[in-house]
Amino acid sequence: MTIPARAHFCWIGASLPWAYAFAILSAAERSGFPEIILHHTDELEDSAPVRSLRGTPHVQLSRLDPIDCLTRAGCALGVGGALAALYRRLEIPASRVDVLRAAILYLQGGVYLDLDTVTTASLLPLLDARQFVGSELIVWPHSVRVSRSPCVWARHLTLDLLRKIMRQMPQGWRTFRRVEKFYFRGINNAIMGAEAKTSVFSNYLRAMLALPPERQTQTYALGPDLLQEVVDRYPQNDLTVHEPRVFYPLPPEISEHWFRIGDDIQLNSVLSAETRVVHWYASVRSKSRVAQITPHYVEQYRERQLYSALIYSCIDNMRLHEMTAAGPPGPVQDTI
Repeated sequence: MTIPARAHFCWIGASLPWAYAFAILSAAERSGFPEIILHHTDELEDSAPVRSLRGTPHVQLSRLDPIDCLTRAGCALGVGGALAALYRRLEIPASRVDVLRAAILYLQGGVYLDLDTVTTASLLPLLDARQFVGSELIVWPHSVRVSRSPCVWARHLTLDLLRKIMRQMPQGWRTFRRVEKFYFRGINNAIMGAEAKTSVFSNYLRAMLALPPERQTQTYALGPDLLQEVVDRYPQNDLTVHEPRVFYPLPPEISEHWFRIGDDIQLNSVLSAETRVVHWYASVRSKSRVAQITPHYVEQYRERQLYSALIYSCIDNMRLHEMTAAGPPGPVQDTI
């Protein structure tokens, strides 16, 4: 193994929802790592999710000073306080986390996971690489969004329309599997791993500083868009790019099927033998679900919803009953 067997999560805010606690709990149970760290920039409110994490073996809640972290990373890179200054300029928490996650991996090494993930299998086999990222199936990479070619736009508008249809179709994720080869295989920064101070993450952090200031604040600019550019320029002899099925078995938009309510729940058909983590995209339409998710919610819908079936299968069932959550789940709609 070359990548340290530790998982990093990052949270900006005081209140931690159950949905995000489940990400950490699933990593503690399934990853095989002895060290699971939640880096939080604010003092966490005392709550059932936080108490559950504090009582879980291998989980550490670590208060992070982002300016100190980024200053240390900047000094190691020879750019001084530039990363800390960038962080201060950013207003969107997601953009700030883009910078922090790269800096944490650069300084400490390990595997970073977003909080809208569920770890489904051991991550130990991933550690043989020096550094890795994952790919997902998307419609609108940055190169297409800035293209002036009518043919390129016509093709991707068609793919976008097809994806919208499959997003709403019953079992539409199955239909998507038949046409997924036509979609762009893009790099996502939701799950990444590396040794400390590897070249990809050195290049990534430097590339953040090289972006024009007006682009640094754009959505996705410091995340998937920039990482895609860094990976495209990188000689990949020591970089592993994992297939979508490893971390992103249902891509953006299609991922809404995790939350559909129905009677034909076949979790094993959605996951593959290679799947290690499920990223369910809280940043897209599923974001509204976060407040609804509790242990009671999972218990009630585990036989009628892919997401709840996933959580129930990846976190010990007895512990789900032991977790304390306030009140029963609210009504669940069949569309997002």
